[in-house]
Amino acid sequence: MEGKVSPTVADAVDYKGFPAERAKTGGWVPAALILGIEICERLSTMGIAVNLVTYLGGTMHLSSSASANVVTDFMGTSFLLCLLGGFLADSFLGRFKTIVVFASIQTLGTAALSLSTKLPQLRPPPCHSSENCKQANGQQMGILYLALYLIAIGTGGLKSSVSGFGTDQFDEKNEQEKTQMAYFFNRFFFFISLGTLMACTVLVYIQDEVGRSWAYGICSVSMLTAILVLLYGTKRYRYKKCQGSPIVQILQVIAGAIKKRKMNLPYDSDLLYENTPEGSRIHHTNQFRCLDKAAVVTEGDLDKSTSNPRNPWNLCTLTRVEEVKMMIRLLPVWATTILFWTTYAQMITFSVEQAATMHRTVSCFQIPAGCLTVFFVAAILLTCAIYDRVIIPFWKKWKGTPGFTDLQRIGLGLVLSTLGMAAAAVFEVKRLSVAKTHSVQATEPLPVSVFILIPQFFLVGSGEAFIYTGQLDFFITRSPKGMKTMSTGLFLTTLSLGFFMSSLLVSVMKKVTGNSVGKGWLADNINNGRLDLFYGLLTVLCGINFVVYLVCAAWCKKEKDQSSGKIEMDKC
Repeated sequence: MEGKVSPTVADAVDYKGFPAERAKTGGWVPAALILGIEICERLSTMGIAVNLVTYLGGTMHLSSSASANVVTDFMGTSFLLCLLGGFLADSFLGRFKTIVVFASIQTLGTAALSLSTKLPQLRPPPCHSSENCKQANGQQMGILYLALYLIAIGTGGLKSSVSGFGTDQFDEKNEQEKTQMAYFFNRFFFFISLGTLMACTVLVYIQDEVGRSWAYGICSVSMLTAILVLLYGTKRYRYKKCQGSPIVQILQVIAGAIKKRKMNLPYDSDLLYENTPEGSRIHHTNQFRCLDKAAVVTEGDLDKSTSNPRNPWNLCTLTRVEEVKMMIRLLPVWATTILFWTTYAQMITFSVEQAATMHRTVSCFQIPAGCLTVFFVAAILLTCAIYDRVIIPFWKKWKGTPGFTDLQRIGLGLVLSTLGMAAAAVFEVKRLSVAKTHSVQATEPLPVSVFILIPQFFLVGSGEAFIYTGQLDFFITRSPKGMKTMSTGLFLTTLSLGFFMSSLLVSVMKKVTGNSVGKGWLADNINNGRLDLFYGLLTVLCGINFVVYLVCAAWCKKEKDQSSGKIEMDKC
């Protein structure tokens, strides 16, 4: 009957591989179980990242620049491995198995990290003076790296699949479940923020006041518990079959275009190969026409005598070619957002080192240096609340649109990050002036309040609220329907490359400005360096990057308007 809801979900199966029954699978109960593993992942990853630099400097006796690079390399690898996790989930394992496998790897990594911080033979002896400090040896650092990169592998696999598996529990074609899916996204972001908040406060406090092995042990136990809870809901989940990775589809278009690079294109695009259903086709565009050659039909491309007449590595549909073009158009904006995450990296590395040298006592309570990153979470939540409750209604009345566009939000995030770096440079000048006028022991704090660092945390944190949502909106709405997972992975690579760029900049500045006896901009002891100049350099780079972004954004807007105009003309 018309309007009757189907008892099964069309594109989902149950744990036995049969069509998923709507009444017995999916919905809020299994989605809630999936949210549990996300909060534990955030607790582990961020709890380690925001306070790792103090452990590397204070216990492993690495220099400030080396400590910062270990953290940024760890975070960069975590986000880069999201591509591997997404590829395995789309092509072989499926999202559920990917989550279980990689969560188990992360649990093993946190357990190894807890062990490495507990055993005395896995760290160098304590320093009794700055002249008699022995750095961690190769074996000790090797065990630490093994633990960290097991966690990075686990994080990459989880990030690529958790949100997608959560949305799999709701049917987009059912209006009631579609509304529940939107609510799930809100709760998903809330749980990410809650996990980060717990990591920056409770877990960091346990690390500093009780013991790092206890804190990392809590992470390991919580992850193990979350895995067991996830497995408990096996019979209640809806599963999607593997459809193949978009990365392979992109490589097929590139391979086909290279093989036929010497061929001439037909005068009419209608002569290019196309067998996609009419409703799913993408209109031909004249940009990147070299890729159109992948859709040129040659003798032998179509063998109707076999069950599969077309080899996708030789001949691609025009729609598949246009999908690849859509992904290429994302790259200019993609490239100009990388530097934001380089500034973000400074907030969990050098800014934490700054905080460790400053006065952090309120009444009788000493705030752990890593807890300063809680202002990130506060800035994000406050910015989102103001944007939702104030800016969107005002903008709708004034401009008639529900808030800023994706490109405007990205641009605003870049501006705020530039201001954050400028503020960081100014306040570092103040901190260094105090360090030069007050001779204190290495273990004693400088007589300057740590709260002068709050503006840089708030500015970059507010920038993250805008650029994160703007990037996600940009990459998802402007990518082809069949490559949404790939576009999300592309977004996450900006985080990865931003962290790696931070490591590169630190290494270059360390070498250029002086590497002898721990001097230069990034000295072994930041009280003897010129971190303000490094922040100033980042401010200048962010300013130049913003100008380049404006050019790329204008080009993107023009291309989008032209595409929309062409579609309207075709409809006429």
